[in-house]
Amino acid sequence: MMTQTVTVDNAERVRLDEDAARQKNWKRFGPYLAERQWGTVREDYSPGGDAWDYFPHDHARSRAYRWGEDGLLGISDRQCRVCFALAMWNGKDPILKERLFGLTGPQGNHGEDVKELYYYLDSSPTHSYMKGLYKYPQAEYPYAQLVEENARRDKTHGEFELTDAGAFDDGRYFDVFAEYAKGSPNDILIRVTVHNRGPEDAELHLLPTLWFRNTWSWGCGDEGCWKRPTMKLNADRVVEADHGTLGRFTFHADQASDGTPGDWLFTENDTNQQRLYGKKNDRSYVKDAFDRYVVHGESGAVNPKQIGTKSAAHYRLSIPAGGSVSVNLRLSSVDEAPAEPFGRGFQQTFAQRLAETDAFYDSCTPSCVSDAHKQISRQADAGLLWTKQFYYYVVRDWLRGDLAQPAPPRERKQGRNAEWSHLYNRDIISMPDKWEYPWYAAWDLAFHTISFARLDPGFAKKQLLLMLREWYMHPNGQIPAYEFALGDVNPPVHAWACWRVYKMTGKRGARDTDFLARAFQKLLLNFTWWVNRKDINGQHLFTGGFLGLDNIGVFDRSKPLPVGGTLEQADGTAWMAFYCGTMLSMALELAHTHPEYEDLASKFFEHFIHIADAMNNLGGAGLWDEADGFYYDQLRLEGKSTPMRVRSMVGLIPLFAAEVLKGETIDRLPGFKKRMDWFLNNRSDLAKTISCMSHADGGEDDRYLLAIPTRGRLERILEYLLNEDEFLSPFGIRSLSRAHGQAPYHFQAGGVGYSVGYVPGESDSYLFGGNSNWRGPVWFPVNYLLIESLERYDRFYGDTIRVECPKGSGNMLSLGQAADEIRRRLVHLFEADPDGQRPCHGGDARYASDPAFRDLLLFHEFFHGETGRGLGASHQTGWTALVSQCINDPGRMKT
Repeated sequence: MMTQTVTVDNAERVRLDEDAARQKNWKRFGPYLAERQWGTVREDYSPGGDAWDYFPHDHARSRAYRWGEDGLLGISDRQCRVCFALAMWNGKDPILKERLFGLTGPQGNHGEDVKELYYYLDSSPTHSYMKGLYKYPQAEYPYAQLVEENARRDKTHGEFELTDAGAFDDGRYFDVFAEYAKGSPNDILIRVTVHNRGPEDAELHLLPTLWFRNTWSWGCGDEGCWKRPTMKLNADRVVEADHGTLGRFTFHADQASDGTPGDWLFTENDTNQQRLYGKKNDRSYVKDAFDRYVVHGESGAVNPKQIGTKSAAHYRLSIPAGGSVSVNLRLSSVDEAPAEPFGRGFQQTFAQRLAETDAFYDSCTPSCVSDAHKQISRQADAGLLWTKQFYYYVVRDWLRGDLAQPAPPRERKQGRNAEWSHLYNRDIISMPDKWEYPWYAAWDLAFHTISFARLDPGFAKKQLLLMLREWYMHPNGQIPAYEFALGDVNPPVHAWACWRVYKMTGKRGARDTDFLARAFQKLLLNFTWWVNRKDINGQHLFTGGFLGLDNIGVFDRSKPLPVGGTLEQADGTAWMAFYCGTMLSMALELAHTHPEYEDLASKFFEHFIHIADAMNNLGGAGLWDEADGFYYDQLRLEGKSTPMRVRSMVGLIPLFAAEVLKGETIDRLPGFKKRMDWFLNNRSDLAKTISCMSHADGGEDDRYLLAIPTRGRLERILEYLLNEDEFLSPFGIRSLSRAHGQAPYHFQAGGVGYSVGYVPGESDSYLFGGNSNWRGPVWFPVNYLLIESLERYDRFYGDTIRVECPKGSGNMLSLGQAADEIRRRLVHLFEADPDGQRPCHGGDARYASDPAFRDLLLFHEFFHGETGRGLGASHQTGWTALVSQCINDPGRMKT
């Protein structure tokens, strides 16, 4: 095997290749530690499934977790056996700051919400370099005020944030930077730098903490339930950490840059039964020992023998006004530990890894991208990479409980996720947001992989295949949704993600067909589940249900309709046509080398036409409203069909179902071509209502377009889409038409009135929990699919379709140019104006005027439809990382 010369320019790609080939385990350690483990379903053993109350934040410092760990800007190995994170105390808080605080769903006036300021600043794909920032107030953290003030506010008020409480006034806070660099796969260099941004000297207790996940208290004999490991301080004042499967590691802590030494503290990662339940502890030293020792002065809380399963170097730092102090640490396996942990090579390694990370991003960024856009893209990518998490949830064990613990209540046997007893999750997975959503969501993950494909193609493919594996996918073919309800229904975008990642990660003729074939076979099961479960009447109109859009409709679509009947969903049906068309394209690709796929291509071709026909014609006009020129949900009740005339994303999703097939592709597959020609000639009653036609212009090959809307219907929908008084926001496409601000939709049934109005910011109702809102804000995932769809239409129609964008401007664009305009508006969310203000920051002047805030970005779950202010989860960099795709692929889709 030829050895590749490693340079600064290719070092990170060599590491990716070595890791993929299993030559070196470069990804063994990474940011896999959750930001929140408390309040999750997997830690909930309550009778009623009230995860927030069963394991609240107040218990987190004292109670051992069963299924994972959490920490502040931390890391772990890929099985979360050993963990490292920051802890600190400003001398005023009532508790040690070991993890991020936030409001539970019931506490927040707009649902759960982290109440901290932290930022993911950088990461290479192998996590050989990482940097994060936590802003810690010097005044007492206002825990009670945050809870009480948000409880006082209702849905009509904005959220009360940490900044509103004055926590960062006058610059009286610490900027705590955590940096990581790998000397080798099992040699982790750590640098913690604390800046005092205030006008006066300030003290900070800093406790870089290393601990083992508790795998020994549960009495289970399965894989992953290991015996108690040990940490102890040796004669050289170095921590020796010995784990049965991870091996032996050393943990060094240097004196701080100002000469302050670290005092070693030790305890056990076991529950404090005395504090929580009034029971005698089995061991003298328990999980919350460092909080009791540092904050409450209990000298006997820590183990004087300096041995345990949790350790920390305790630094008492005095940081001058405007100054900084740094601490260097090093975690190394005994086989890879350097002779001098803090010699000259320590800083050189950091400098080298940062230079290699810079070179990596330069190599995957087009030269035309501006420095300002590079900065946006780099932070978006950093957030995406930082939100990987070790996720552990074995439903069978969770349902039956552990031998050494009290038996779970009987209600669990028929309760949440009881039908998913096969599910065995113990993997590194990309999370939507490691605090607000510290569990995977299937459709979120699909969008994450699009961004990962540019950075780490192997990881993108593995994530997609993981959701299709037999220990994830239900035996009936359903893909798990998320832990609160594994059986909920997310939009079926997994096939699209597989297809896009396949095309993005290889040039034509050299693509990974093995990956595509593996995904396709499992997707067949999932597609069949959809057809059998969601097409209730067998007429190709799908009910879908929740479909990820929360409160977008008149009713809560995750529950039975309060008025009875069924809801035939324009988005549910369109998603299935989209699924069908994607499976068709995948089958045609695979048929080039495996002719047996031609039959499946024919099946999906015909199925697409059946769905499109039902969408357009069933019962007369299907789900199309000719008067309005828009697709609507239809309520079928007592033999009558009533359109739900809400102009929302529901009626735009039919645009997604568009596939362009090249004539040369079809000509090379005679079996498919014969069947297609027969169908078009003999079933013209179906084919006539959709855009499936030969197209030739200027010598181009013949092309065929399969789409739900005809050309005329497409043009009518586009008039709404590109109208700033309807869907077109300065920051992308709104999820609900702005026209409903002046004219809300009202529906009356059974003596009860229902209404939907334009709400561009946070939700004003508790429908579907009320913590997100699809009634006006801009959401990245559907915007991205709209961009791709317009590009596909443009590939077929070319300049024969010109649209006015914005409507009324007189500015005529091709559909590809209209897609570029939407892309530009999405990027504008994060761009600074001449005064330094960025729409996503919602007018917070600090981000424009304060050098310590100026270049910091948050990638929210969704954005205000009028102002662009970030809303919802503040670190939903999973799908909002798509802004990097918008920046780095500014032209038309070529693949």
